[in-house]
Amino acid sequence: MDLRFSPEDEQYRQQLRTWLEENRPQDVPPKDQDAEFAYRRVWQRKLYDGGWVGINWPKEYGGQGATLIQQAIYGQEMTRARAPQPANGLGISIVGPTLIHHGTEEQKKRFIPKILNADEIWCQGFSEPNSGSDLASLQTKAVLDGDDFVVNGQKIWTSLGQYADWCILLVRTDTHAPKHRGISFLLVDMHSPGITVRPLKQITGNAEFNETFFDNVRVPKQNLIGAMNEGWRVAMTTLTYERGISSLATQVRIKQQLEGMIDYARATRRNGHVLSHDPVYRQQLAQAYIRVEIMLLNLYRGITSRLRGQPPGPEASLDKLYWSEMDKWMQEFGMELQGPYSQLLHDSKYAVAGDWQYNFLRSRAGTIYSGTSEIQKNIIGERVLGLPKG
Repeated sequence: MDLRFSPEDEQYRQQLRTWLEENRPQDVPPKDQDAEFAYRRVWQRKLYDGGWVGINWPKEYGGQGATLIQQAIYGQEMTRARAPQPANGLGISIVGPTLIHHGTEEQKKRFIPKILNADEIWCQGFSEPNSGSDLASLQTKAVLDGDDFVVNGQKIWTSLGQYADWCILLVRTDTHAPKHRGISFLLVDMHSPGITVRPLKQITGNAEFNETFFDNVRVPKQNLIGAMNEGWRVAMTTLTYERGISSLATQVRIKQQLEGMIDYARATRRNGHVLSHDPVYRQQLAQAYIRVEIMLLNLYRGITSRLRGQPPGPEASLDKLYWSEMDKWMQEFGMELQGPYSQLLHDSKYAVAGDWQYNFLRSRAGTIYSGTSEIQKNIIGERVLGLPKG
């Protein structure tokens, strides 16, 4: 297999790399969560003005119409440059592609431009307190009343819900249908009367997630995506994008973290010798390097399937399961490398690698969001390997 990029794709890489060198913010993002989000919103508008948002979206909807390979290059270069993440991450990665596939032309024209320029921030209303891993058992209801749906229920783990203007919401519209049916996919204005958002503080100290309550919230019927009671099919499109090609950027991020661990091991002495000379640590560093490279090769295999015309499918669960479990292992190893210093956070004057602690705590979330590791294993077993259900 030839893993080299074509001259055209390398030219695209250089074009993006040059733009980032000239435009990437040079200051350090604020530590305060609200200020940091505002910082990323300004950055996204700069990306938009430069034509660097919605890379693989069709040109008629404001994208570049870039190839799949160029989309992969984009993720790699953005991460390599340590550029801030755009504020409207969910809007760009999953809402826009879902609208392009399933939305009406009127819906596309209304919502897509404001996703790209960050005028309207999006969140995702899928999981519920009793319907996380088993998403299809969701109980939030929507009843059609004239030209509106009336929504009642609760969602949880609503990422960035405190900043969102709009929400993609899964609701039950037929309580008598089997659980995977009778679900509809709505676009909900988060400023509507009856919506309450309560931030949830995580182990990292941030409140990235929220719980969201819907009390007789009226949603216009024209905000239905796809057919009524066929929202599960639309949601599967959303989840496929959520677990897909963006993992290439994750691979670059993990590789950068590994390089930092290698540098730390080479520069740190403990018990009279350099850590990188310790046979146990050397073996673990070698294992980490192998795992990071395997992740890249797996992702290239998925891209190759897409280039051959195969649609995104359950194979994305392989990528998601692999990187999330590997990331957790990597961050645990980072704590081990630091020894007693691993107990210190970045604001301590004695901290030796301040962001590693945050990464360690944050890595737990990767095995839960976008479908838990257990759910990914079930998907792989049943839909990839063809194993019978237990």
